Amino acid sequence: MKVVLFCGGLGTRLREYSETIPKPLASIGLRPIMWHLMKYYAHHGHKEFILCLGYRGDLIKDYFLHYEETISNDFVLTNGGRSIELLNSDIDDWQITFVDTGMHSNVGERLKAVQPWVAGDEYFLANYSDGLSDLDINEHIEDIKKTDSVASFVRVRPSQSFHAVEVDEAGQVQKIEPVGGAEHWINGGFFVFKQSIFDYLEEGEELVEAPFRRLIKENKLHSIKYEGFWSCMDTFKDKKLFDGLYDSGETPWMVWKK
Repeated sequence: MKVVLFCGGLGTRLREYSETIPKPLASIGLRPIMWHLMKYYAHHGHKEFILCLGYRGDLIKDYFLHYEETISNDFVLTNGGRSIELLNSDIDDWQITFVDTGMHSNVGERLKAVQPWVAGDEYFLANYSDGLSDLDINEHIEDIKKTDSVASFVRVRPSQSFHAVEVDEAGQVQKIEPVGGAEHWINGGFFVFKQSIFDYLEEGEELVEAPFRRLIKENKLHSIKYEGFWSCMDTFKDKKLFDGLYDSGETPWMVWKK
């Protein structure tokens, strides 16, 4: 299936990186986070990507136009460096479509802008470009196909270190606990859409607001609960978490290495 990735946000909560590069290019080890996500989809057989570009989309284009295979692949060098034989390759069987979807567009507007590139497909995939998981996406696809739903997403426990608070009518705290341990689930992305999602998406609308409410009203919005690995790079703290996992060799999202 085709994979739509939303790559155009400003990434204001990751200022240490987003003022110079778009958040999807923030690195984890040798490669940017969006590469890890694309590698994940390719591992599951989904190698046609449509990138919804916006803020510093020129840098994302440049990254792939000047992609250096030797950075993350073994190779043989001969003739004093004049000849290089790759022993394996990352992206030679990927197809990547780059679409400028606007500097300040919301996710719904970006999705609407790439409708021509997914036309004709009964189902397609979509995702934010700053989250990683070890979810079996193909099981997720099969799950929605068993329903009459138009859209499905993965719900996960929030990874941020906030605390959920419950109070009574007088404002007295009755309960406080880490959000991750409470019975709260959030939208983790990893969307599967039917082509008819565009029938519910009107001009200027944010995807998970009015369109999803329409789907809920018709009982056509599906979600699967996932308690395996999921994390997003929303802040500098999240970036350091990914760096620490990578440095320790604990990289559950790198399913292609299992």
